[in-house]
Amino acid sequence: MGKTVLIVDDSRFMRAVVRNEVERNGCTVVAEADCSDGAVEKYKEFKPDIVTMDITMTVDGHTVGRSSNGIDAIKQIKEYDPDAKILVVSAMGQKCYVIEAIEAGAKDFVIKPFDEARFAEALSHFM
Repeated sequence: MGKTVLIVDDSRFMRAVVRNEVERNGCTVVAEADCSDGAVEKYKEFKPDIVTMDITMTVDGHTVGRSSNGIDAIKQIKEYDPDAKILVVSAMGQKCYVIEAIEAGAKDFVIKPFDEARFAEALSHFM
């Protein structure tokens, strides 16, 4: 079994796309979450080797507040486990979000829709 992965994205379709790429690259998905609170809970429960994290997530079709987004989840996971390996996979490719995610503790950033080769390259940094 390869590295274990937690996929965090509010889109069921995007979680399936990420799952496909994660498994194609020899990793095993141990859990999925569709919100930042779920991400922290699943991280503590499954202790995956890698987390893929969306930045902007919605609840019932509405964007959640800044207190419940991917960057806050990164901070909470890193507080719980400073060695957590987090790969941001988000459509929010603006420079400020990239910088904020890296400052929060993410190790790399892939912009959706992503190129398979770029995703594989980013994932390889955690292997």
